[in-house]
Amino acid sequence: MVHHWSRDAWASVSANEPVTVALYVAHGFELLALSSALDVFRLANKAAGRIAFRWRTVSHLGEAVRSSCGIVVAVDGDLTQERRYLHQPERPALALVCGDEPDDGRETKVLSAWLRECRQRRIDTGAFGSGVAALAKAGLLNDRKCAVHWEALPAFKERFMRVEAAATIYEVDNDIWTCAGGTAAFDMLVELVKRHCGEPVAVNVGELAVAGRVRTGDERQRLPLLRQHGRLNPTVVKLIELMQRNLASPLTMADLAAAARLSRRQVERLFRNDLGRSPCRYFRELRLEHAKLLLAQSAMPVLEIAVSCGFVSASRFSRCFREAHQIAPHEARSLPAGRFLGASTPKPTIGDTPSDTCSPRSLA
Repeated sequence: MVHHWSRDAWASVSANEPVTVALYVAHGFELLALSSALDVFRLANKAAGRIAFRWRTVSHLGEAVRSSCGIVVAVDGDLTQERRYLHQPERPALALVCGDEPDDGRETKVLSAWLRECRQRRIDTGAFGSGVAALAKAGLLNDRKCAVHWEALPAFKERFMRVEAAATIYEVDNDIWTCAGGTAAFDMLVELVKRHCGEPVAVNVGELAVAGRVRTGDERQRLPLLRQHGRLNPTVVKLIELMQRNLASPLTMADLAAAARLSRRQVERLFRNDLGRSPCRYFRELRLEHAKLLLAQSAMPVLEIAVSCGFVSASRFSRCFREAHQIAPHEARSLPAGRFLGASTPKPTIGDTPSDTCSPRSLA
């Protein structure tokens, strides 16, 4: 996680002066992220025994906004008024985006203009979940690190090549706050409370919310395909992370053994004990999941997806993809994204088939 936080970052806000936060809410926003954020501010005020945070919600025209779960939320004002606040004492110290606008709409241009003006006036900016794309479209994340939801990460990286996107819980880079959405908004804003109000207040916020623990920003969002496996051997986790960083490059068993400082046989045994399959099979499942996300969320040709996922040919990729999902890659594109992404990969068997045997040279 990147921190470019100076001790003077909140110099314009005295210890007893409330921090004003403006939250832009777009249609289809994630209700869990918004409610998590607002509750952090509410609980921070309670824990601090004073009004430490004030907030207001904004939409494009001040209209009520429907969330992704269907609940409609009223807002406090429109973006035109919010832009006027930038020249008034009511200006925010932090502007957060909850949800993204369609690319071809006027809303996107107005939202981008507001975000850029906030940065010009040295106002911190941030976003939850899909709102991170709004920051990227405004050009605020170029050459910066940000957190992106794991499901959106492959397409995000292809679209915004100048942004250093990561599947971490949250990131703070140059006073730009980004998180994966969901409960990650809670973790990120508890960090904000800690920096503004002190650690005791932040700890109390977690206690009041009955949070088992508050995660740090650099924690992983998930380890794909490990939903039911419980605690893993640290060496297996290390090798999985190595695989995730090399999806486009064929790793060899020698590479894995060298990274783990173990023999090939020991690496094989660790994967079979913890995951019930060989490193070869697991690496292929990772690459196929990456391909599945790219097919659903990007316009990349199938051949480019095959190459970016480490397959030596389009025919090899199509054959492996069909075996995993019972559908060809080009046919998967005709399905609605939600239906396709919701389909689970068949549960692997404990033993590998002959085709799962790793070659001496490559796991591809």
